[in-house]
Amino acid sequence: MATTASYPRPELLQVADTVARDKGIDRDEVLQAMEQAIQKAGRSKYGLEYDIRAEIDRKNGEIKLMRFREVADPIENEATQVTLVEAQRLNPEAEIGDFLTDALPPIDFGRIAAQTAKQVIVQRVRDAERQRQYKEFKDRVGEIVNGLVKRVEFGNVVVDLGRAEAILRRDELLPRESFRQGERVRAYIYDVRAEVRGPQIFLSRTHPQFMAKLFAQEVPEIYDGIIEIKAVARDPGSRAKIAVISNDSGIDPVGACVGMRGSRVQAVVAELQGEKIDIIPWSQDPATFVVNALAPAEVAKVVMDEEQRRIEVVVPDEQLSLAIGRRGQNVRLASQLTGWDIDILTEAEESERRQEEFRTRSAMFIEALDVDDVIAHLLVTEGFSSVEEVAFVAIQELASVEGFDEDVASELQQRAKTFLEEQNARFESQRLELGVSDEVAAIAGMTPALLVAVGEKGVKTLDDLADLAADELIEMAGAAAKLEEDEANAIIMAARAHWFADEAKSADAPKAE
Repeated sequence: MATTASYPRPELLQVADTVARDKGIDRDEVLQAMEQAIQKAGRSKYGLEYDIRAEIDRKNGEIKLMRFREVADPIENEATQVTLVEAQRLNPEAEIGDFLTDALPPIDFGRIAAQTAKQVIVQRVRDAERQRQYKEFKDRVGEIVNGLVKRVEFGNVVVDLGRAEAILRRDELLPRESFRQGERVRAYIYDVRAEVRGPQIFLSRTHPQFMAKLFAQEVPEIYDGIIEIKAVARDPGSRAKIAVISNDSGIDPVGACVGMRGSRVQAVVAELQGEKIDIIPWSQDPATFVVNALAPAEVAKVVMDEEQRRIEVVVPDEQLSLAIGRRGQNVRLASQLTGWDIDILTEAEESERRQEEFRTRSAMFIEALDVDDVIAHLLVTEGFSSVEEVAFVAIQELASVEGFDEDVASELQQRAKTFLEEQNARFESQRLELGVSDEVAAIAGMTPALLVAVGEKGVKTLDDLADLAADELIEMAGAAAKLEEDEANAIIMAARAHWFADEAKSADAPKAE
């Protein structure tokens, strides 16, 4: 191949500088794209099987085109490899693994070659630009950005952020909100994904954190960390609740967020198309927090179930509709804000339910202990809710009930134990009739009532019990033998123990020769 001297081409460097500046990418990446394009054109001219590489001098733009051949023994590809003997004729110091280079004449780009080179450069520059966009925006998730509406496609808004495009999907817009091309839009970056077609930047105006960030922009105390936003719950475009706490006892967090004559909160409301915002003081005490979150409704009493994260709220009769809100909005937002399930009762409903519970428990004691209604009422009033409690409580505690003495307490306790023994005998008889195995009965936690309950559902052997999931066992137990999830899991694992024992035995058994 004839060798033609190359010469400086400063215009290449000027083009690279211009493209790098316009696209916001590194100049070296543009030059690498040019090298790849020249390399591709070189292979098209001299043969695709050759290892041809291009290099652009970073100082003067000179293009060098070279063929590379690897010194190898044995040779697998004659186009890209050369024997050690031949290589040492050209370079006595050549060793296996070295490369020999042959300079090639610079390419006179024809129309097709020039078009191919242009496509390669455009593609590489586009890839580099996408990479730059992803790197720039992946760490900006959680920020508010301002942009111009570029176009609207099927209700989805494409937003020009200056150095990238973002998508504001229809379901991330506020209800009845629409944008036209050229309008300014403010939104929250909630996700950035690197996809084949380039980085996808997803915006939202309905995200709870959009409101939190808007408050941070309007309230300097939030930006400075003096006031902290602990939780946000939104019904986008309609109503929202935001819980705040002050780290400085001298600053009222609610007042700071409302601002003078409501100026700060009104600025956020205006951005959110009139969305009503309740600013709630956050409290470490869940009951106090729930009461605050239900504002503007007044609360008379709360009853908490910490295991289920459920809270029962009693409100005056006239406050019921206010506490629930239109279509349940107020209680739903309060539940989202606090993370507790909230049940709302009126004082009349709660009183009626208490009376019903009182009647039911009294009737149970009258029947089980064969006592009159006065003694039954005294037991219920003192907080006894089951025969088991009466049977196994300390005798002194039972005797301390007003109107009882040790003789009455002892007699009641004896009657309770007799009732439970007779009841358990009935359950044992039912278990045997149902065919529930002794192995199942021997598992810790399998009470007589629970044995009958699972037997009636067809669970009779260890394998039947071991095949259940915890929620299935809890459902089978029902009200007759209430189970917690951890209790159900412990029972099922105990039933499965024989599986592991069988596996261990088979593993230890001597194998036949």
